[in-house]
Amino acid sequence: MKLNIQEFYDPDTFTLTYVVTDEETKDAVIIDPVWDYDPAASKVSTHSADKVLEYVKKNELNVHYILETHAHADHISGAQILKQKIPNAKVGIGANITKVQEVFKGVFNLEEGFATDGSQFDLLLTEDEVLKAGTIEIKTIYTPGHTPACASYLIEDAVFTGDALFMPDFGTGRCDFPAGSAEDLYVSVHDKLYNLPDETRVFVGHDYRPGGRELEFQTTIGESKQANIQLKAQTTRDEFIEFRTTRDKKLAAPRLLLPSVQVNIDAGKLPEAEGNGTSYLKIPVRD
Repeated sequence: MKLNIQEFYDPDTFTLTYVVTDEETKDAVIIDPVWDYDPAASKVSTHSADKVLEYVKKNELNVHYILETHAHADHISGAQILKQKIPNAKVGIGANITKVQEVFKGVFNLEEGFATDGSQFDLLLTEDEVLKAGTIEIKTIYTPGHTPACASYLIEDAVFTGDALFMPDFGTGRCDFPAGSAEDLYVSVHDKLYNLPDETRVFVGHDYRPGGRELEFQTTIGESKQANIQLKAQTTRDEFIEFRTTRDKKLAAPRLLLPSVQVNIDAGKLPEAEGNGTSYLKIPVRD
């Protein structure tokens, strides 16, 4: 198999979408697509998804799956936009999405009809499951902490870590969302991801370009173990938990948190349109 990985960067949300392809067979999977959303106008557009679709069409790819590393809190998933154009592709996510659905059903006071069994997705992936997309084999590694449903995907010598592990100069994902856990994230990164071979390529879910540097989205397990500013191989559990907990208390909520989560726990589907043909998102008001 000749593996090709093409990245697409959304500068508005700092998100990386990946198209992973076996160049010999044209089998492919898409990881973490974006549906553009302007919160000021509450308007959606398909600019990011269109770039991915153009690439898929140009290269005549056979997309088997659209995979989410978690229910994102910083962008709306483009999974359903892509699926409209690639109807045979199935949308998958880690099976622990049910835990996130249970939490946020209460946060948004969703109707009784909103299922919390993950049935909105085409497939729920279990720990160490090997998913075959034609000639491509994808191993699911549960990496909770940022959310309880986070999963990383290992394909050949490349692992897609979502919000668990970022570039070495940025660190790791935050853990202050409902049901997040710095202790769980330590185990996910230090005891799971860092047990992969040092030469394993790491493709991150976001790049926030600290200091205004150029875009970077690929590192290695070995480099992360040596140089990650928040969690190195020698970092102790207590050190990381103290650091992560203290830092997270100072962070503002993501700009698109409330719009994103309520759509993403529903597999990227907007709420059903009301009588006037318009969909409405819920925004809770707090004291």
